[in-house]
Amino acid sequence: MALNRNHSEGGGVIVNNSENILMTYDHIEITFSDIEPMPDAFKGTKKGSVFLTPYRVIFVSKGKDAMQSFMMPFYLLKDCEIKQPVFGANYIKGTVKAEAGGGWEGSATFKMTFSAGGAIEFGQRMLQVASQEFYPGPPVVDGDMGYMQLPPPPYPGPMEPPVSGPDLPATPAAEAKAAEAAASAYYSPVNPHNVYMPT
Repeated sequence: MALNRNHSEGGGVIVNNSENILMTYDHIEITFSDIEPMPDAFKGTKKGSVFLTPYRVIFVSKGKDAMQSFMMPFYLLKDCEIKQPVFGANYIKGTVKAEAGGGWEGSATFKMTFSAGGAIEFGQRMLQVASQEFYPGPPVVDGDMGYMQLPPPPYPGPMEPPVSGPDLPATPAAEAKAAEAAASAYYSPVNPHNVYMPT
């Protein structure tokens, strides 16, 4: 998790060029516990918006707080649960580990409360995206096998050239062009809207 790296001066969220916002919710309250010593930025209840990308969860606070934003990559999350209390708003609870150079150290338990609703939808989508092996996290260090660490999508290799139909000419030039096109790009069946091309 990195602290104060994903917000703009106007209070918006900053994401990388390679990612998009899958889901967002306003009226979020987040609190932290089980962190020693507790940095000032983690004290109290933070209010703001939460954003889900294919790689991470980003929180951007409203107002002037010591914590303007923080991001939690999926490979640093552990024990995430969606909670539905009888009294009170639904929330997502879990543990996040500090990212190297992220502005704090150790790990913390977070509780993200959705006061205007949406915890179940956000939490289910977050768990689904995290399990789809999108995030190319760094190698495991110090045996922290309990944290989610997902490899990038597998490269299926060059595809077989298409079989020509009865009304298509099967010339060597056409077959060579088809083989070249098939070997230069592929898509992941998990996310067929994105095409991966070599650089």
